[in-house]
Amino acid sequence: MLFNNLDQLYRSVIMDHYKKPRNRGTLDGDHCITVSMNNPSCGDKIQVSLEIKDNKVVNVKYLGSGCAISQSSASMMTEAIKGLEIDKVHQLTFDFSEMVQGRDHQDDLDLGDAEALHGVSQYPARIKCATLPWKAVEKALREVNEAQNK
Repeated sequence: MLFNNLDQLYRSVIMDHYKKPRNRGTLDGDHCITVSMNNPSCGDKIQVSLEIKDNKVVNVKYLGSGCAISQSSASMMTEAIKGLEIDKVHQLTFDFSEMVQGRDHQDDLDLGDAEALHGVSQYPARIKCATLPWKAVEKALREVNEAQNK
């Protein structure tokens, strides 16, 4: 009975983010980068905009379309990484990916509501949906790093 209630709670959190997305929109400016990615196997599309100052994600927004898992994950991800230093964002994206693939991950990191997506590991076809926005953030951070190292 406890697992059924917990499962229902996780579904409720996921649907809340899907129906009432957080940080939806775009950013532009001198300290902003925007990347787009898609998951051709199911049609999910995501655009993530990051505002980075002093080695910190000071703001993050997203636009996208697709399934409830990809769009909820994007909303959850924006809440989890906003205000964090870049190194911490890298660690969270790695741990989120490990979690949704059913692998060991650091339990002491705060993934926020994104922890509700841990059950995705039971549905391999949905792992790409859940990780798409997080991979977009990693791509954006790589582009920022490459630009700084030129």
